[in-house]
Amino acid sequence: MPNIDMTVGIYTLGCKVNQYESQAIAEALEKKGFSIIEPSHVCDVYVINTCTVTAESDRKARQFIRRAISANPDAYVLVTGCMAQTAAEKVAKIDGVDAVVGNTDKLFIAEIAESLVRGGRKNEIAQIKVSNIATAPFEKMNITKFERTRAYVKIEDGCESHCTYCIIPAARGRIRSKAPDDVLREVEELTRGGCREVVLTGIETASYGKDLGGIDLASLLCKVDKIEGIGRVRLGSLDPSLIKPKFVEQIAGLHSLAPHFHLSLQSGSNAVLASMKRKYNAEMAARAMELLRESIPNVKFTTDIIVGFPGETEENFLETVGFVKNAGFLTTHIFPYSKREGTPAAAMSGQIQKAEKSRRLHVLSEIEALSRREILEHEIRKGRIAEVLFESYRNGIAIGHTADFIEVHLPMDRPLHAELITVKLCSTDGNVCSAQPL
Repeated sequence: MPNIDMTVGIYTLGCKVNQYESQAIAEALEKKGFSIIEPSHVCDVYVINTCTVTAESDRKARQFIRRAISANPDAYVLVTGCMAQTAAEKVAKIDGVDAVVGNTDKLFIAEIAESLVRGGRKNEIAQIKVSNIATAPFEKMNITKFERTRAYVKIEDGCESHCTYCIIPAARGRIRSKAPDDVLREVEELTRGGCREVVLTGIETASYGKDLGGIDLASLLCKVDKIEGIGRVRLGSLDPSLIKPKFVEQIAGLHSLAPHFHLSLQSGSNAVLASMKRKYNAEMAARAMELLRESIPNVKFTTDIIVGFPGETEENFLETVGFVKNAGFLTTHIFPYSKREGTPAAAMSGQIQKAEKSRRLHVLSEIEALSRREILEHEIRKGRIAEVLFESYRNGIAIGHTADFIEVHLPMDRPLHAELITVKLCSTDGNVCSAQPL
């Protein structure tokens, strides 16, 4: 019955969880007989997996929807993801959209696509399949394929932190965790299929297991570490409040866990963190990094920072600048605060002007660049020898990453896809390191 032989292009916006879910949707569609191609081509079916974290995210989602409709007015257009969950009726009113599917029914997209194709005509009124996010269970899905060397594996959904700037709890619901046996089976299959690096991710990865009882993130990592042939294991963004002595003690000796942690910091000012309703302060975040540095050799950190949060004074901003200077982040992703309607922060007094947010972003970006350069130059001075997992190849350069997430470029006459090679780091331009093989 599959013999559908029609093409599907999938646009994915937003986080690593969306990337994972798009892959699961793609595999479900392939089982129905669809062929997945780049969405830049003219396709018979388009799936737009949306993000809604900012107003700009919504704008981009609408842009991709209209781009798909313009590319092929006869195509079947299915919209899913966070904007579909929170604004289903608005999305359904976009002329040309055939179906809107929420965040707990994403695999149903394959059923809808099959039904539309077999029916042979577009929906006059968009079908809406959006469940109550507050009560919906964890949607069971898994993937068997991956691009290049890395696969994202979703282990958790939902968030209960209710930070004042964030709409995600309304889009993703309460904390729900994938059963540990399901995680292990999925990672085992990916490893057997040649995957050299797995990223365990979630909407709030640090909360894994809180709804299950008897297991937490550290315990899961210990189980994954025992999988035969396991390569590198990375983690999605972590709340700094997770990093306590017991957690560090449990993970410090794991051979598979990459010594790289992305901490979702957001600010280095206690006043701003309190206004954001984060679960930690600057001192707790600094102590978390200290604990990891004491226990894990060559550990590196990356982070996210929001500048220009409502009420952030110049003094508050300079506290964040000082924190970033002292922390030594390999990379700092800096975002100007973007008002998100429906969140408490959008109604706060003390909204910062766009020009001032841009200035603060520029100042912090210079600090971030200097920090990365200093870290990389230190690695060069000490003659760092490292294993690099190569992922891509461009203009005679093989590109990969060390376990601690330093990007490495190696001149080569051929691609080194998925090869793990020991190199010496020789020079840096402040952003990446050039190397020579040993």
